[in-house]
Amino acid sequence: MDTGPAAHGWDEDLCWTPVRIAEVMHRRFGVDYTLAAVDLLLHRNGSSVQVPARRATERDESRIAAWKDEQWPS
Repeated sequence: MDTGPAAHGWDEDLCWTPVRIAEVMHRRFGVDYTLAAVDLLLHRNGSSVQVPARRATERDESRIAAWKDEQWPS
């Protein structure tokens, strides 16, 4: 998992999902895990599923920063 999803054939984004982790475990070790079992294994290893924050593609960070500096209530 340290090499990232792209090293295992997923090029569309850089996120590991429980489904992808289960697929890699099946390919490498020939075992099938439910998504709940993958989640449990992640927790036992000190990891957890992270959900990225959704942001609009039209978002303009410089305009947001300017608005915060000029108009954000003090």
